[in-house]
Amino acid sequence: MIITRSPLRITLGGGGTDLPSYYEKHSGFLIAAAINKYVYITVNPTFQRQYIIKYSQLERVSAIAEIEHPIIREAMLALKIEENGYLEITSMADIPAGTGLGSSGSFTTALLKALHAYKKNLIHPAELAEQACEIEINRLKEAVGKQDQYIAAYGGITCFQYCPKGTVTAWPLKVSQETINNLEDNLLLFFTGYSRSASKILKEQDDKSRALDPATIDNLHFVKDLAIRSQEALESGDLQGFARLMHIHWEHKKKRSANMSNQEINRWYDHGVANGALGGKLIGAGGGGFLMFYSEDKARLRRAMRDCGLQEVRFVFTFEGTSVLAV
Repeated sequence: MIITRSPLRITLGGGGTDLPSYYEKHSGFLIAAAINKYVYITVNPTFQRQYIIKYSQLERVSAIAEIEHPIIREAMLALKIEENGYLEITSMADIPAGTGLGSSGSFTTALLKALHAYKKNLIHPAELAEQACEIEINRLKEAVGKQDQYIAAYGGITCFQYCPKGTVTAWPLKVSQETINNLEDNLLLFFTGYSRSASKILKEQDDKSRALDPATIDNLHFVKDLAIRSQEALESGDLQGFARLMHIHWEHKKKRSANMSNQEINRWYDHGVANGALGGKLIGAGGGGFLMFYSEDKARLRRAMRDCGLQEVRFVFTFEGTSVLAV
Protein backbone atom coordinates (compact mmCIF):
# COMPACT_ATOMS: atom_id res chain seq x y z
CA MET A 1 0.00 0.00 0.00
CA ILE A 2 1.23 3.48 -0.90
CA ILE A 3 0.43 6.28 1.55
CA THR A 4 1.14 9.92 0.81
CA ARG A 5 0.31 13.16 2.56
CA SER A 6 0.25 16.86 1.67
CA PRO A 7 0.19 19.70 4.19
CA LEU A 8 -2.55 22.28 4.33
CA ARG A 9 -1.54 25.93 4.41
CA ILE A 10 -2.12 29.43 5.69
CA THR A 11 -1.50 32.52 3.56
CA LEU A 12 0.73 35.21 5.05
CA GLY A 13 0.38 37.73 2.23
CA GLY A 14 -0.52 38.24 -1.43
CA GLY A 15 -3.59 36.02 -1.67
CA GLY A 16 -5.42 36.49 -4.96
CA THR A 17 -2.37 37.52 -6.99
CA ASP A 18 -1.74 33.85 -7.86
CA LEU A 19 -4.72 33.66 -10.25
CA PRO A 20 -3.71 33.50 -13.93
CA SER A 21 -6.11 36.35 -14.76
CA TYR A 22 -3.90 38.63 -12.64
CA TYR A 23 -0.33 37.29 -12.84
CA GLU A 24 -0.40 36.77 -16.63
CA LYS A 25 -0.56 40.56 -17.00
CA HIS A 26 1.00 41.92 -13.81
CA SER A 27 2.92 39.03 -12.14
CA GLY A 28 1.98 37.91 -8.64
CA PHE A 29 3.73 37.56 -5.31
CA LEU A 30 2.61 35.52 -2.34
CA ILE A 31 3.89 34.17 0.98
CA ALA A 32 2.39 30.93 2.28
CA ALA A 33 3.18 28.58 5.15
CA ALA A 34 2.54 24.84 5.31
CA ILE A 35 1.06 23.60 8.60
CA ASN A 36 0.90 20.21 10.30
CA LYS A 37 -2.63 19.43 9.15
CA TYR A 38 -2.73 17.07 6.20
CA VAL A 39 -4.60 15.42 3.36
CA TYR A 40 -3.77 11.71 3.06
CA ILE A 41 -4.08 9.45 0.03
CA THR A 42 -3.72 5.67 -0.06
CA VAL A 43 -3.32 3.68 -3.27
CA ASN A 44 -3.52 -0.08 -3.29
CA PRO A 45 -3.76 -2.56 -6.18
CA THR A 46 -7.01 -4.50 -6.13
CA PHE A 47 -7.66 -7.98 -7.47
CA GLN A 48 -11.19 -6.97 -8.44
CA ARG A 49 -11.62 -5.88 -12.04
CA GLN A 50 -12.76 -2.42 -11.07
CA TYR A 51 -11.50 0.86 -9.65
CA ILE A 52 -12.63 1.48 -6.07
CA ILE A 53 -12.64 5.15 -5.07
CA LYS A 54 -13.36 6.12 -1.45
CA TYR A 55 -13.81 9.73 -0.32
CA SER A 56 -17.05 11.24 1.01
CA GLN A 57 -18.65 8.83 -1.45
CA LEU A 58 -17.85 5.32 -2.66
CA GLU A 59 -17.37 4.63 -6.35
CA ARG A 60 -16.86 1.28 -8.08
CA VAL A 61 -16.29 1.58 -11.82
CA SER A 62 -14.73 -0.54 -14.54
CA ALA A 63 -13.04 2.33 -16.44
CA ILE A 64 -11.25 5.48 -15.33
CA ALA A 65 -13.42 7.65 -17.59
CA GLU A 66 -16.43 6.56 -15.51
CA ILE A 67 -15.01 7.99 -12.25
CA GLU A 68 -17.19 10.86 -11.05
CA HIS A 69 -14.59 12.54 -8.83
CA PRO A 70 -13.09 15.00 -11.34
CA ILE A 71 -9.60 15.36 -9.85
CA ILE A 72 -9.10 11.61 -9.39
CA ARG A 73 -10.40 10.90 -12.88
CA GLU A 74 -8.19 13.50 -14.59
CA ALA A 75 -5.08 12.61 -12.58
CA MET A 76 -5.42 8.93 -13.47
CA LEU A 77 -6.03 9.74 -17.12
CA ALA A 78 -3.04 12.11 -17.21
CA LEU A 79 -0.72 9.44 -15.78
CA LYS A 80 -2.23 6.65 -17.92
CA ILE A 81 -2.94 4.48 -14.89
CA GLU A 82 -5.26 2.21 -16.88
CA GLU A 83 -2.22 0.58 -18.42
CA ASN A 84 -1.04 -0.68 -15.01
CA GLY A 85 -4.11 -2.38 -13.57
CA TYR A 86 -6.95 -1.71 -11.14
CA LEU A 87 -6.55 0.35 -7.99
CA GLU A 88 -8.32 1.22 -4.76
CA ILE A 89 -7.84 4.90 -3.86
CA THR A 90 -8.85 6.37 -0.50
CA SER A 91 -8.61 9.93 0.78
CA MET A 92 -8.70 11.29 4.34
CA ALA A 93 -8.02 14.72 5.83
CA ASP A 94 -7.36 16.31 9.22
CA ILE A 95 -9.56 19.31 8.32
CA PRO A 96 -12.76 19.30 6.21
CA ALA A 97 -12.65 20.60 2.64
CA GLY A 98 -13.97 24.07 1.87
CA THR A 99 -12.50 25.70 4.96
CA GLY A 100 -9.87 27.94 3.35
CA LEU A 101 -6.70 25.95 4.06
CA GLY A 102 -6.02 24.85 0.48
CA SER A 103 -7.38 21.32 0.73
CA SER A 104 -8.03 20.93 -3.01
CA GLY A 105 -4.42 21.66 -3.95
CA SER A 106 -3.18 19.41 -1.13
CA PHE A 107 -5.51 16.63 -2.29
CA THR A 108 -4.29 16.89 -5.89
CA THR A 109 -0.58 16.90 -5.03
CA ALA A 110 -0.96 13.98 -2.60
CA LEU A 111 -2.89 12.01 -5.22
CA LEU A 112 -0.35 12.68 -7.96
CA LYS A 113 2.54 11.82 -5.64
CA ALA A 114 0.86 8.50 -4.82
CA LEU A 115 0.22 7.68 -8.47
CA HIS A 116 3.81 8.53 -9.38
CA ALA A 117 5.03 6.30 -6.53
CA TYR A 118 2.80 3.52 -7.87
CA LYS A 119 4.47 3.92 -11.27
CA LYS A 120 7.90 4.18 -9.55
CA ASN A 121 8.47 7.73 -10.83
CA LEU A 122 10.51 10.36 -9.03
CA ILE A 123 9.09 13.88 -9.30
CA HIS A 124 10.43 17.28 -8.21
CA PRO A 125 8.13 19.50 -6.11
CA ALA A 126 7.96 22.12 -8.89
CA GLU A 127 6.88 19.52 -11.44
CA LEU A 128 4.40 18.00 -9.00
CA ALA A 129 2.85 21.41 -8.31
CA GLU A 130 2.64 22.24 -12.00
CA GLN A 131 0.97 18.93 -12.82
CA ALA A 132 -1.60 19.65 -10.09
CA CYS A 133 -2.20 23.13 -11.58
CA GLU A 134 -2.59 21.60 -15.04
CA ILE A 135 -5.35 19.33 -13.75
CA GLU A 136 -7.24 21.89 -11.66
CA ILE A 137 -6.82 25.03 -13.76
CA ASN A 138 -6.42 23.82 -17.35
CA ARG A 139 -8.24 20.49 -17.51
CA LEU A 140 -11.05 21.18 -15.04
CA LYS A 141 -11.23 24.97 -15.64
CA GLU A 142 -11.48 25.75 -11.93
CA ALA A 143 -11.14 29.46 -11.12
CA VAL A 144 -8.32 28.88 -8.64
CA GLY A 145 -4.76 30.09 -8.33
CA LYS A 146 -1.43 28.31 -8.05
CA GLN A 147 -0.77 28.94 -4.36
CA ASP A 148 -2.24 25.78 -2.86
CA GLN A 149 -0.55 23.31 -5.18
CA TYR A 150 2.87 24.93 -4.80
CA ILE A 151 2.94 25.36 -1.03
CA ALA A 152 1.64 21.79 -0.59
CA ALA A 153 4.40 20.46 -2.82
CA TYR A 154 7.19 22.55 -1.28
CA GLY A 155 6.19 22.94 2.37
CA GLY A 156 7.90 25.44 4.67
CA ILE A 157 7.31 29.18 4.86
CA THR A 158 7.81 30.03 1.22
CA CYS A 159 7.71 33.02 -1.12
CA PHE A 160 6.33 32.51 -4.62
CA GLN A 161 6.72 34.77 -7.64
CA TYR A 162 4.13 34.07 -10.36
CA CYS A 163 5.43 35.24 -13.73
CA PRO A 164 3.33 36.35 -16.75
CA LYS A 165 4.37 33.32 -18.84
CA GLY A 166 3.22 30.91 -16.12
CA THR A 167 6.56 30.05 -14.55
CA VAL A 168 6.80 30.09 -10.76
CA THR A 169 9.88 30.91 -8.70
CA ALA A 170 9.95 29.68 -5.10
CA TRP A 171 12.34 30.49 -2.26
CA PRO A 172 12.18 30.15 1.56
CA LEU A 173 11.29 33.22 3.60
CA LYS A 174 14.52 34.37 5.28
CA VAL A 175 13.39 34.42 8.89
CA SER A 176 15.21 33.60 12.11
CA GLN A 177 14.25 30.62 14.23
CA GLU A 178 13.18 33.03 16.97
CA THR A 179 10.77 34.75 14.56
CA ILE A 180 9.41 31.40 13.41
CA ASN A 181 8.82 30.34 17.01
CA ASN A 182 7.10 33.61 17.94
CA LEU A 183 4.97 33.60 14.79
CA GLU A 184 3.95 30.01 15.44
CA ASP A 185 3.03 30.86 19.04
CA ASN A 186 1.08 34.02 18.27
CA LEU A 187 -0.95 33.00 15.20
CA LEU A 188 -4.28 31.47 16.21
CA LEU A 189 -6.85 29.75 13.98
CA PHE A 190 -10.56 29.63 14.78
CA PHE A 191 -13.15 27.75 12.72
CA THR A 192 -16.16 29.87 11.78
CA GLY A 193 -18.38 26.87 11.10
CA TYR A 194 -18.87 27.93 7.48
CA SER A 195 -17.65 25.84 4.53
CA ARG A 196 -17.73 27.06 0.94
CA SER A 197 -16.41 26.44 -2.58
CA ALA A 198 -13.29 28.53 -3.15
CA SER A 199 -13.61 28.36 -6.92
CA LYS A 200 -17.10 29.87 -6.83
CA ILE A 201 -15.89 32.84 -4.78
CA LEU A 202 -12.70 33.26 -6.80
CA LYS A 203 -14.62 33.19 -10.08
CA GLU A 204 -16.02 36.65 -9.37
CA GLN A 205 -12.50 38.03 -8.92
CA ASP A 206 -11.29 36.08 -11.95
CA ASP A 207 -14.07 37.47 -14.15
CA LYS A 208 -13.40 41.04 -12.98
CA SER A 209 -9.65 40.66 -13.56
CA ARG A 210 -10.18 39.32 -17.08
CA ALA A 211 -12.55 42.22 -17.76
CA LEU A 212 -9.80 44.59 -16.53
CA ASP A 213 -12.07 45.99 -13.84
CA PRO A 214 -10.02 48.95 -12.49
CA ALA A 215 -11.11 48.55 -8.85
CA THR A 216 -10.21 44.84 -8.79
CA ILE A 217 -6.84 45.35 -10.48
CA ASP A 218 -5.95 48.25 -8.16
CA ASN A 219 -7.01 46.16 -5.15
CA LEU A 220 -4.75 43.28 -6.21
CA HIS A 221 -1.86 45.67 -6.89
CA PHE A 222 -2.24 46.94 -3.33
CA VAL A 223 -2.44 43.39 -1.93
CA LYS A 224 0.76 42.46 -3.77
CA ASP A 225 2.50 45.52 -2.30
CA LEU A 226 1.26 44.50 1.16
CA ALA A 227 2.78 41.03 0.63
CA ILE A 228 6.16 42.59 -0.18
CA ARG A 229 5.91 44.76 2.94
CA SER A 230 4.87 41.67 4.93
CA GLN A 231 7.99 39.86 3.71
CA GLU A 232 10.12 42.77 4.90
CA ALA A 233 8.37 42.84 8.28
CA LEU A 234 8.73 39.09 8.84
CA GLU A 235 12.35 38.95 7.74
CA SER A 236 13.22 41.84 10.08
CA GLY A 237 11.35 40.18 12.97
CA ASP A 238 8.71 42.94 13.18
CA LEU A 239 5.74 40.71 13.97
CA GLN A 240 3.54 43.51 15.27
CA GLY A 241 4.11 45.33 11.97
CA PHE A 242 3.19 42.13 10.13
CA ALA A 243 -0.02 41.89 12.18
CA ARG A 244 -1.00 45.46 11.26
CA LEU A 245 -0.42 44.68 7.57
CA MET A 246 -2.59 41.58 7.90
CA HIS A 247 -5.43 43.77 9.23
CA ILE A 248 -5.05 46.19 6.31
CA HIS A 249 -5.06 43.23 3.93
CA TRP A 250 -8.34 41.95 5.38
CA GLU A 251 -9.98 45.36 5.02
CA HIS A 252 -9.01 45.48 1.34
CA LYS A 253 -9.81 41.83 0.71
CA LYS A 254 -13.43 42.41 1.77
CA LYS A 255 -13.77 45.07 -0.92
CA ARG A 256 -13.16 42.56 -3.73
CA SER A 257 -16.50 40.80 -3.26
CA ALA A 258 -19.69 41.10 -1.24
CA ASN A 259 -19.37 37.33 -0.66
CA MET A 260 -15.96 37.66 1.00
CA SER A 261 -17.45 37.99 4.47
CA ASN A 262 -20.77 38.39 6.29
CA GLN A 263 -22.10 40.23 9.34
CA GLU A 264 -21.36 37.38 11.72
CA ILE A 265 -17.77 36.91 10.54
CA ASN A 266 -17.23 40.69 10.75
CA ARG A 267 -18.63 40.70 14.30
CA TRP A 268 -16.29 37.86 15.34
CA TYR A 269 -13.33 39.62 13.75
CA ASP A 270 -14.10 42.91 15.50
CA HIS A 271 -14.54 41.04 18.79
CA GLY A 272 -11.12 39.44 18.32
CA VAL A 273 -9.47 42.80 17.66
CA ALA A 274 -11.18 44.20 20.77
CA ASN A 275 -9.80 41.30 22.82
CA GLY A 276 -6.10 41.17 22.16
CA ALA A 277 -5.70 40.52 18.41
CA LEU A 278 -3.33 42.97 16.71
CA GLY A 279 -4.53 41.90 13.27
CA GLY A 280 -6.07 39.04 11.38
CA LYS A 281 -8.05 37.91 8.37
CA LEU A 282 -10.20 35.14 6.99
CA ILE A 283 -7.95 32.47 5.48
CA GLY A 284 -8.50 31.44 1.86
CA ALA A 285 -10.89 32.74 -0.77
CA GLY A 286 -13.37 34.08 1.79
CA GLY A 287 -16.96 33.39 2.70
CA GLY A 288 -16.15 31.04 5.58
CA GLY A 289 -13.50 28.68 6.87
CA PHE A 290 -10.97 29.91 9.43
CA LEU A 291 -10.32 33.26 11.06
CA MET A 292 -6.62 33.74 11.74
CA PHE A 293 -5.44 36.28 14.31
CA TYR A 294 -2.05 37.47 15.51
CA SER A 295 -2.10 38.09 19.26
CA GLU A 296 0.43 38.44 22.04
CA ASP A 297 -2.41 38.17 24.58
CA LYS A 298 -3.48 34.70 23.56
CA ALA A 299 -5.37 33.69 26.73
CA ARG A 300 -7.66 36.73 26.43
CA LEU A 301 -8.28 36.14 22.72
CA ARG A 302 -9.00 32.44 23.25
CA ARG A 303 -11.58 33.26 25.92
CA ALA A 304 -13.24 35.82 23.66
CA MET A 305 -13.47 33.44 20.71
CA ARG A 306 -14.64 30.60 22.93
CA ASP A 307 -17.43 32.87 24.21
CA CYS A 308 -18.45 33.32 20.53
CA GLY A 309 -18.63 29.55 20.12
CA LEU A 310 -15.64 29.30 17.79
CA GLN A 311 -13.39 26.24 17.95
CA GLU A 312 -9.63 26.75 17.88
CA VAL A 313 -7.39 24.52 15.79
CA ARG A 314 -3.78 24.60 16.99
CA PHE A 315 -0.95 24.08 14.54
CA VAL A 316 2.78 24.34 13.92
CA PHE A 317 4.62 24.96 10.68
CA THR A 318 5.91 21.99 8.72
CA PHE A 319 8.94 22.18 6.46
CA GLU A 320 8.19 19.00 4.54
CA GLY A 321 6.02 19.22 1.45
CA THR A 322 4.06 16.44 -0.23
CA SER A 323 5.72 13.17 0.74
CA VAL A 324 5.45 9.40 0.59
CA LEU A 325 4.92 7.87 4.03
CA ALA A 326 4.83 4.20 3.02
CA VAL A 327 5.29 2.07 -0.09
